[in-house]
Amino acid sequence: MSFFLTGFPGFITSRVVLKLAKDDASQQFVLLVHPSQLEKARNTVEFLASETGGSLDRFRIIDGDITRSDLGLSKNEHEELTEQISKVFHFAAIYDLAVSEEVAELVNVQGTENITKWVKTLPNLERYIYCSTAYVSGKRQGTVLETELIDINGFKNHYESTKFKAEVIVQRYWDDIPTTIVRPGVVMGDSRTGETDKFDGPYFVMRFLDKLSKLPIPNIGKGDALFNVVPVNFVVNAICCLAHANEALHKVYHLVDPSPHTVRDAFAMICQAQMGFTPRYTIPLSWVKAGLSIPAFRRWVGVELETLDYFRIGPVYDCYQAEKDLATLGITCPDFASYVKTAVEYFEEHKSDADKKIKVV
Repeated sequence: MSFFLTGFPGFITSRVVLKLAKDDASQQFVLLVHPSQLEKARNTVEFLASETGGSLDRFRIIDGDITRSDLGLSKNEHEELTEQISKVFHFAAIYDLAVSEEVAELVNVQGTENITKWVKTLPNLERYIYCSTAYVSGKRQGTVLETELIDINGFKNHYESTKFKAEVIVQRYWDDIPTTIVRPGVVMGDSRTGETDKFDGPYFVMRFLDKLSKLPIPNIGKGDALFNVVPVNFVVNAICCLAHANEALHKVYHLVDPSPHTVRDAFAMICQAQMGFTPRYTIPLSWVKAGLSIPAFRRWVGVELETLDYFRIGPVYDCYQAEKDLATLGITCPDFASYVKTAVEYFEEHKSDADKKIKVV
């Protein structure tokens, strides 16, 4: 039997495949790859094979597209795969906060609808693992439970709204498909090595500081929102273990830091690690928003305007189910303070790498 994954060769997906392949030397993988990513996928598969000491034959790349109702698969591929897939991991999505509504709807919503309907036809399916996001909470405040999926106050961007719609689709098939849903916070690089594939999310802060390093750096706004970041190794370990755990069936998990720092405290930690000092004064968030509203300025500093929405008060993510079930598997989330220096060091070493920069328009 084979595991089927979308979103390959993305950063999280590739690491999930690597861990699953190391954990079970006999496991076979079918990797649905968008045509634009085929060359990168082949190179990644060669790396995975060398890292696991196995054969390239364990990793089958299939040219496909989740935005098509047939996933871009031939009739023969459909017939062959239907019988051999035991677990499906759906990671493919557009994660850009500035994504257009049309693109986000096509990939995040229609793509998830297509995959989920296909998963329902698999006779030997043991588990469907869907990667959602904690930010399906949108503009909600207060405590958000893992058992909730409610649109109360709308959303900050099309990424959030379409991921909400996508999870609604997955939960609609809850009774027909053995499902586990994970909702990570903002995913950073590896807490042990700092490795990441893109400098987005919290790395926008590092890009901002790097550009303004010769100026006295201020705090930005009140900064009393919670800084919901998690390292990729925690997310990968959690996903791989929950995919096999019986207790994870028909559950939703917030993969977040159970004791998150405030944005102000996290900003101070990044400043200390990157600049050697912490801010001593504060400017209004509106001032920074005004600056980033100027296209030339935001392109220069390399920071998306939408990032500032996460400096405002947001929800508190309850993670009772995640803490409880992951504790039995020996998995806990590292504190941001324990790896911020590693993250900054990796950024400083690779900040000129064009492949890791998010294009800001």
